[in-house]
Amino acid sequence: MLDKIGKEFDFQQRALNLRAYRQEVIASNIANADTPNYKAVDFDFKQALQSAQDGQGKLAMNVTDARHLAGNAGGSAGKPAVQYRNAVQQSLDGNTVDMDVERAAFADNALQYQSTLTFLSKRISSLNSAITGGGQ
Repeated sequence: MLDKIGKEFDFQQRALNLRAYRQEVIASNIANADTPNYKAVDFDFKQALQSAQDGQGKLAMNVTDARHLAGNAGGSAGKPAVQYRNAVQQSLDGNTVDMDVERAAFADNALQYQSTLTFLSKRISSLNSAITGGGQ
C-alpha cells in the first residue's frame, strides 16, 4: 500500500528536486553578475526530467552512495550537467550574465516550483480525505 502511495509522488519529487537545483544555478549566476569572466550557466529542465526517467516512464535509480555506478550522463549525484548560456551581450570584462534574463528565469522557475507544490498539496489532501473518509 505504501509503495503505491510512494510511486504516486516519485515524479513530482524528482521535478521539485530539479526545480530546486535550477534555482541554485540561477541564483549563482545572479550572485556572480559582477565577477569578471564569469560565464552564465543553466540546464534544460525538460531534458533533465526526461533523462531522469527510463524508457518505461518510470523514474531512474537514485544514487545514494558514491560507490554506485553512474546511471546518467548528467552531473554528479543525479544532478543534470550545466551548460554555458548563450550571451545576449557580453560585457567588457567577459561576464555573460544578463540580469534581465536571470531575473525572468528565476521568477519563472519559482512559479513552476510553487505550482508543483500546490499540486502536491492538493493531491495529498485528496489522498488523506480518501483514507480518512473525510468527504462524508
